[in-house]
Amino acid sequence: MPSVEPGHVAAAFLASLVAAAINSVAGGGTLISFPVLVALGLPSVVANATSTVGIWPGTLGSIWGFRRELARADPVMRWLVIPCFVGGAAGALLLRQTSSATFDRIVPFLVLFASILFAIRGKAQEWLRTKGGQEHRTRAWLAGAAVATLAVGVYGGYFGAGMSIMMLSMLGIVGMSDILEMNALTSLFSLCVNGVAIALFIAAKLVYWPFVLAMAVGALVGGYGAAGIARRIGRQAVSRLVIVVGFTVSVVFFVREFT
Repeated sequence: MPSVEPGHVAAAFLASLVAAAINSVAGGGTLISFPVLVALGLPSVVANATSTVGIWPGTLGSIWGFRRELARADPVMRWLVIPCFVGGAAGALLLRQTSSATFDRIVPFLVLFASILFAIRGKAQEWLRTKGGQEHRTRAWLAGAAVATLAVGVYGGYFGAGMSIMMLSMLGIVGMSDILEMNALTSLFSLCVNGVAIALFIAAKLVYWPFVLAMAVGALVGGYGAAGIARRIGRQAVSRLVIVVGFTVSVVFFVREFT
């Protein structure tokens, strides 16, 4: 583990601040915080767990911001928090059983996958607004929605980057068309997936606490303060930055691991 140096703690704080600000505007903040923690010397498995814990407080702000949309969302959809908890726990347990060497080889593909998801999310959301699905409250429909949510939860518990985009897509496929309600439910589902994953990460001692404490403060500052700066820069500019960083980090991880 890296030593607790003021410069390292400050870098973790700034990474979380920027990630939370980006999440409030465009999403994809994990593509910033995770590689920074790896660069600071954390093993990739620990960096993944620490990043999840560190920026989790920012999710609480999103829940509060979407409280009205969440209240009017179909109560049936809120029952999907159950497969979220199960999937998040399964993904976290899977990460716990993955060796650092194996995870190091998987990470480049995960980052690339998350970057591609983020890059195409605009078109996906546009399709969801105009297309939507037909809602069918049958047992088969409910089972399909639960299985889809479970799958996304497993991914989120294992490696969170891009999970929100997958959640939005899943909600569109199962029949939702109100993008604000979809964002509200996505925030709730992310809170559940990451919440149970965090509990297991802590129990497995995968969290590097000196960075987490700094990142938690950074996430709160980023969510409530730096987000304003990100909004002034513009959603499109922030999105482009995340895409460039995501693909660059993916290339760096590929080169580092396979050359």
